Amino acid sequence: MSHFQNVNTIKYEGPDSKNPYAFKYYNPSETINGKSMEELMRFAVSYWHTFTAGGTDPFGEGTMVRSYDRYTGMDLAKARLEASFEFFEKMDVPFFCFHDYDIAPESDSLTETFKNLDEIVAMIKDYLKTSKTKLLWNTANMFSHPRWLSGAATSPNADVFAYAAAKVKKGLEVGKELGAENYVFWGGREGYETLLNTDMKLELDNLGRFFHMAVDYAKEIGFNAQFLIEPKPKEPTKHQYDFDVATGIAFLKTYGLDDKFKFNIEANHAILAGHTFEHELHVARIHGMLGSVDANQGDPLLGWDTDEFPTDLYSTTLAMYEILKNGGLGSGGLNFDAKVRRGSFDPEDLFLAHIAGMDSFAVGSRVAQKLIEDKVLDNFIADRYSSFREGIGQDIVEGKADFHKLSEYALKLDKIENISGRQENLKATLNQYLLNVSRG
Repeated sequence: MSHFQNVNTIKYEGPDSKNPYAFKYYNPSETINGKSMEELMRFAVSYWHTFTAGGTDPFGEGTMVRSYDRYTGMDLAKARLEASFEFFEKMDVPFFCFHDYDIAPESDSLTETFKNLDEIVAMIKDYLKTSKTKLLWNTANMFSHPRWLSGAATSPNADVFAYAAAKVKKGLEVGKELGAENYVFWGGREGYETLLNTDMKLELDNLGRFFHMAVDYAKEIGFNAQFLIEPKPKEPTKHQYDFDVATGIAFLKTYGLDDKFKFNIEANHAILAGHTFEHELHVARIHGMLGSVDANQGDPLLGWDTDEFPTDLYSTTLAMYEILKNGGLGSGGLNFDAKVRRGSFDPEDLFLAHIAGMDSFAVGSRVAQKLIEDKVLDNFIADRYSSFREGIGQDIVEGKADFHKLSEYALKLDKIENISGRQENLKATLNQYLLNVSRG
């Protein structure tokens, strides 16, 4: 049966199109910096928000209307899977992502849970034989069930640690079987509420041990996917150990894991950490650790993870600027970790939301590439830091200066003249590029 019978395959029709079920700016074959848009952005659909989310919030029941809602248990899982590959085909997306319990129901018995998972994985494997859409990454849900109330790898209960290890072991096996290009670790409850009852050192040490075990097992089974950590500062845990990229880098270096992991960066998580999306991308990039992206946005009026579809062109442009500077995302991609709003309950809204997100990043990629080609920001930054390319500045950079030499130099200065940062002018220039490129 068709789960989306009112929608045909979404195609590029250009900015003048009035068809809501068409791309206006995302042209999969258009070349950006030597790669097609499809190859550059590697869009992915998140299974959880797209097919399992019911539209609930802390104050209300679900609102989503879905063709498979009449089913339960494994019948529901199979119907969702059928719907998902119909959606992938009609959106013409190259990738999708899932948590283990997104695709198969959890049982009280871990053995039964794995049996359910195996049955659905076998079905996915059959779909992948003929589908263009492949698995970008998979991960384990270790935050929903009450067993995870105090964490998974950082739980004070060794039995929970062991249970988490079994789930990730299975996840790595599933990832290999389905050809996943990455495996993500999101520690939703890897943190603490109060130090009054927490041994932070033991928890961090155990988290480091857990990651090393995962690395070792992946190597053992020949699973060569990129490992990714997804930072988030809070919610659900008050103090999460993967607060932001900088915190994650410090953790990985401390435990000798920095050559094994990169980062999966989410826009909304960056905002919760008090950063901009582009800040987190930039920090990861300059450390050679930008791996993949969860593409969404938050609401500035709401202080939690709203996971809205990205439509802010300013944000998508600055994000694509970092991604292009990074040479792309390698084995990563732009996964829409985003959900339609509670009032957008029709099945067709899933298509309209993804079209909006893909078009927004397509605009961002075009503007970012033009900014890079014209060296708008590069030239300004080079001029602003030009004092470090000659004289005393060059000595500092080349390690030829010490406090004696610097003090002697400073004592001879008559005055210091700074260069204006011209922030407002640069933002106006960015607006100009956005308007010009968007107009074509």
